Amino acid sequence: MVIARGFTTMMRAQRGALFGWVPVCLAIGIGSYFQLNWEPSLMMLARVAVLALIAAGLARALPESGRPFAVATMLICVGALLAGFRAHHVAAPVLKFRYYGGIEGRIIAIDRSQSDALRLTLDRVVLERVPPDRTPTRVRLSLHGDRAFDITPAPGLRVMVTGHLSPPSGPVEPGGFDFQRHAWFVRLGAVGYARAPLMGVSEAVEGHAGLAVLRLRMAASQRIQDVLPGDRGGFAAAITTGDRSAISQGALDALRASNLAHLLAISGLHMGLMSGVVFAVLRIAIALVPPLALRVPARSIAAAGALIVAAGYLALSGGNVATQRAFVMVAVALCALMIGRRAISLRAVAIAATIVLVLRPEALMGPGFQMSFAATTALVAVFGVLREREIPLGAKWLRPVLSVVISSAVAGFATAPIAAAHFNAIAQYGLLANLLSVPLMGVLVIPAAVAAAVLAPIGLEAVGLWVMGLGVRWILGVAHFVAELPQARSYVVGPDPVVLPLLALGFLTVLLWQGRARWTGFAAMVAAFFLWGQTHRPDILIADSAALVGVMTPDGRALSKDRAGGFIARNWLENDGDGKPQIAAAARWSGVTDIIHLSGKRAVAAFKGCVKGQIVVTTVALGRELPCVVHDPDTLRHTGALAYRIGPEGAFLLDTARSESGDRLWTHWPPEDAQPRYVARLNDKADQ
Repeated sequence: MVIARGFTTMMRAQRGALFGWVPVCLAIGIGSYFQLNWEPSLMMLARVAVLALIAAGLARALPESGRPFAVATMLICVGALLAGFRAHHVAAPVLKFRYYGGIEGRIIAIDRSQSDALRLTLDRVVLERVPPDRTPTRVRLSLHGDRAFDITPAPGLRVMVTGHLSPPSGPVEPGGFDFQRHAWFVRLGAVGYARAPLMGVSEAVEGHAGLAVLRLRMAASQRIQDVLPGDRGGFAAAITTGDRSAISQGALDALRASNLAHLLAISGLHMGLMSGVVFAVLRIAIALVPPLALRVPARSIAAAGALIVAAGYLALSGGNVATQRAFVMVAVALCALMIGRRAISLRAVAIAATIVLVLRPEALMGPGFQMSFAATTALVAVFGVLREREIPLGAKWLRPVLSVVISSAVAGFATAPIAAAHFNAIAQYGLLANLLSVPLMGVLVIPAAVAAAVLAPIGLEAVGLWVMGLGVRWILGVAHFVAELPQARSYVVGPDPVVLPLLALGFLTVLLWQGRARWTGFAAMVAAFFLWGQTHRPDILIADSAALVGVMTPDGRALSKDRAGGFIARNWLENDGDGKPQIAAAARWSGVTDIIHLSGKRAVAAFKGCVKGQIVVTTVALGRELPCVVHDPDTLRHTGALAYRIGPEGAFLLDTARSESGDRLWTHWPPEDAQPRYVARLNDKADQ
């Protein structure tokens, strides 16, 4: 009885604070769907829907203290259903094989790859000898070679090129980032490259609203680059139009090393600053006309005007997922102002998160969603405590400075674990760089961008862009200065999958739960960091192409090649928390004896054989039975990337990318019954 009364009292204390748990419960359901390694059938999803209805009915029948748990169950089921519906809704053909030949399509996006090559996204694709019903809806091509720019790529232009395409690749290691899943939700059915010249088939199509906006974006980007050459123009174009194709790789590296790369993404910071500037200007303009100010709701009108500008900014910037998320958050705040509610509160953040999760459930799995809502939630909570407890921030002239310091510190601490988990790096001087740069974004760069947009119709946008360039030059200078400091970036090992969810649950418990039980959230956070510290990386990693092998040694991971598989090598080393370049990791390979890596026909021809207990990885099928474990492209095509861990008594424990990611809508594994006859014995041999 005492326990029941205590439980009832605890739940009554949550009145008015439970709405913040709505997106949390949705996220649990969405995350559960994506963590499955098998695809739920439609019948199973129907059962989940029935369970949601039963939980909704129980919410009305249970006593007050039990209703939140029934509602939570319902929301978790709804989250899983939203994710499943979205996954089926975006279904589109995916290329099933490696393709070489003619590629024709319409340009719908232009950006740059990690190797700094111009990259085009095409829709309305036509491939030689591929039926229309099996042709991907969208493909993405990187243009290499000196003749790739015989024509100027433009939005809406229909082009043709001879190139290579392949299906979206799976994780570079079991449990790693799943590019196949990411590609599925953006309907990207193939990726590749071309070295042949790009040919125009037809002019850009007129009358398509989306392409018209894209052409406007690219024209604005080009105008900005004409006024501000080099990286200044590339940075300015990125934060106004979303076009990052003009900023150099060196500048990007400096921004990442100094923790300023978030300034390039048109996210909550940019959308909030832009809306804030417009809101302030409109409200001041109305206040300057006393008869008007006395007769109209100035705040509501200014908020409506800012919302319209924010919607225009969303369209002009390309409307990617991060910008859509930022727009939702800003729209919730501005609508709250229009109806006389508090614009910034945990309830507003919860509403924005709920809207984003309902519209794009897959956003939950990306670092952008996690970092933006972690920062926003932490900032709202901290400044809410400062406001409620009336904690002074010093003299009036000092308050803006302290607010910036507190904001940067809180956002940095809230997002640092997420950034470290996804990118395996920590910018040691990120707080310093942000303190020196973020205020300038608010007082100079964004206002100058607004001024340039206002002056553009009369041809005076260069004035605003020149002022904007001054701020951008300072930010880039800070980025390069901080990036060149000793040990500007440190590396951390990638955590186990349970770490981030446990950390997030503890963080949200501290912020959202009412009463003493909230402090149990700190215990969950401590447990998460402890588990992170106990993370054990695989002893052996094998790429799905057999082109690269990595073996853990006392000095770090040794790589079998100093150049091949650069993207894979970089990911392996970063996940190890190793900042060394691939060539340095390849120098460690000389001491590896239990793993034999054969690359090419000559190496296979010179191969003398192996003994039991060895592992042979070859890029060319050996064509004969051997006493050792052999991995070649035929076997790896069925398993994906491999990870070996040394278990008790020195036994090898094998894990595959296929076993981790499973057979889902977005995976493209060959059928199980089509495996080579010796694949079934891999685990048996590995255990010997």
